[in-house]
Amino acid sequence: MDCVAMSVKTSPWDVCEYLATAEDIVAYLNAALEDNDPNVLQAALGDVARAQGMTRIANRAGVGRESLYKSLHFDGTPSFKTITKVAQALGVRIVFEVNPDVDAVREREEMLAQA
Repeated sequence: MDCVAMSVKTSPWDVCEYLATAEDIVAYLNAALEDNDPNVLQAALGDVARAQGMTRIANRAGVGRESLYKSLHFDGTPSFKTITKVAQALGVRIVFEVNPDVDAVREREEMLAQA
């Protein structure tokens, strides 16, 4: 049997094309958070900033555009202050909740109850 080589055409995929609504953005950022890797979150924030316009987000966050690009790159080192400014500029907020997989909070509650 002869094998016929077929060429497959591909095109670049850019997540920014799929971040059209606030719900899309929140779902994307929450999925990045679930990875428990800060680099993934900062890259996702960078994707959202690109989708909304990096210059506009940098201006709203009060940081330089080039600095924002570098900070939100996968291997960037943004401060938490920068992350919170960017989140605010993107129109989202960071929310903390109890992680049911981590018993540290319950252990602390039990320790206080025993005292």
